[in-house]
Amino acid sequence: MWPGGHFKKLIINMNPLKRVSTFLKEVKVEMKKVNWPSKKDTTKYTLIVIGVSFAVAIFLGGLDFLFTWIISLLI
Repeated sequence: MWPGGHFKKLIINMNPLKRVSTFLKEVKVEMKKVNWPSKKDTTKYTLIVIGVSFAVAIFLGGLDFLFTWIISLLI
């Protein structure tokens, strides 16, 4: 932080195009710090998400069928 809170005044008084330029430069610096997963890891995690989603869908569909059947017996 800048001493005396001058940083906030500096940002407010900056030209809007300069603010956008500064923001994009900071984004570029931060993106270089990101630890991106490998293609193998991305594929593995994607398949896990699809598999778990499918399992949950089957489970909830089964519960729906079961409760529908039970209610139809009661009515």
